[in-house]
Amino acid sequence: MKTELSGKTAVITGSTAGVGYVIARSLARAGANVVLNGRKADAVERAVARLSSEAPDVTIAGLAVDVGTAHGCDALVAAVPLADILINNVGIYGTGDFLDFPDAEWTRYFETNVMSGVRLARGYLPGMLERYWGRVLFMSSQWSIDAPADMIHYGFTKASILSISRCLAKYTAASGVTVNAILPGPIMLDDARQAESNSVCLTMEETPIAFQSEHRPQSVIQHATTAREVASLVVRLCSPQAAATTGATLRVDEDALDTLV
Repeated sequence: MKTELSGKTAVITGSTAGVGYVIARSLARAGANVVLNGRKADAVERAVARLSSEAPDVTIAGLAVDVGTAHGCDALVAAVPLADILINNVGIYGTGDFLDFPDAEWTRYFETNVMSGVRLARGYLPGMLERYWGRVLFMSSQWSIDAPADMIHYGFTKASILSISRCLAKYTAASGVTVNAILPGPIMLDDARQAESNSVCLTMEETPIAFQSEHRPQSVIQHATTAREVASLVVRLCSPQAAATTGATLRVDEDALDTLV
């Protein structure tokens, strides 16, 4: 079944590289006009040029703002006031001892991983509700329910996303707007050009830290999920055919923890 998103506008945060870029490319190839986002202007410019060449039949734009701040979110919504699809993909990660992790770092993680999605949903939902059509997706992680002991702060933010997504689905019920969350496991980059990005706009799931051998025996598919497989699920959830799927938490790489979701 071919997904048709012609005339729709999709905003994807953290999308100059990695799975964010592959999601943007897949949406563009389905006919959506795409707005790329990253913190660095040169990375945004390169991503816009690359995607414009790969999807020449749609409009590709980009904005270099840090959506981990209220100012950055306001700037994005001001520059692109209407969106039919919002993919909250941006995120930061890192390790740290719980007893030594300072309040400022908890706040920084929460602002980027959680409040970016809250603020952008608040900015774009009114237009979606007025048009009786919209798709909001939050990129969570399998670490939302099984975070390593040295990444409690990261797991906390990804778990918060699940609550927000579910509650927003209730808020938008019967409106034509759907809200869902995706839980990727380890993600294998699709090509060398993304690997050259030096982790700009890459999630924890896309970095070598995610490929610990302890996770592979649990996986049903027995391999790291590819960015294209994640993007395929995103496109399906953004399609008109997914109108009845909302408030869902959807795994990409099913493993032994699936009973918890």
